[in-house]
Amino acid sequence: MAEDINSTPEVTIERIKEYLKENKRFDGRKTDEFRELIIEKDVSKKAEGSVRVKLGKTEVIVGVKVGVAEPYPDSPDKGNLMVTAELLPLSSPRFELGPPKFDAIELGRVIDRGIRESKIIDLEKLVIKEGEKVWNIFIDIYSINDDGNLLDAAGIGALAALKIAKLPKYDEKEEKVLYDKSDKKIPLTDVNPIPITVHKIGNKLIADPTREEEDASETRLTIGISDGVISSMQKGGIMPLKDEEIFEAIDIAEKNWTELFNKINKFLK
Repeated sequence: MAEDINSTPEVTIERIKEYLKENKRFDGRKTDEFRELIIEKDVSKKAEGSVRVKLGKTEVIVGVKVGVAEPYPDSPDKGNLMVTAELLPLSSPRFELGPPKFDAIELGRVIDRGIRESKIIDLEKLVIKEGEKVWNIFIDIYSINDDGNLLDAAGIGALAALKIAKLPKYDEKEEKVLYDKSDKKIPLTDVNPIPITVHKIGNKLIADPTREEEDASETRLTIGISDGVISSMQKGGIMPLKDEEIFEAIDIAEKNWTELFNKINKFLK
């Protein structure tokens, strides 16, 4: 069978595995080390909060939009949250136009779960009229360049965008959202969830993989963590993880959370 021109050649994958046996990576990083993180805020005039996140060569744009809607039937006293992801063809030849594929759906769901389970958004403060009208929070993720680890880049972007997003005013008499009258931020709690995805290649665990390292990965574990508190976990890949590997992955997540959170705050100030 002909090799997919968009996939990483087997010879490269084998070399990645050989390097990792000696705790080496192609770009010189340690196995648990992230690439350089750069965040640019307010990149969209049509969003209530938006950021561009660059993690190495991986790049995403995340926007927060706010609207008014009916509450979900099972939570009439809470606002709504929806996370969607669009993997644009310009970011990788692996992505195609059309209805969302599995990777895009999974990305949106993993980020949604991390935000929802952490309870960073105080959904009860998003009620306009209980059972009838609430604020609807949309988090939209767009891939600009995929060089690996879109999951963590998107999660960092979601947290940063939420932190700067403004909540519009609502004119109940006119039943109209006044987007140009934003005077306060979206109500957030004190937690700061960041998804940190650890991949297993051979018998080594690594953080923040490049595209080639993702292709070599046998399984992954995305840990939603804030100040040492785990709010979500999502495993991907078919290979199992041993108990000791899960604990090692948690240690990697805890170490990187502090560094990433400090960098996020630095860029948003």
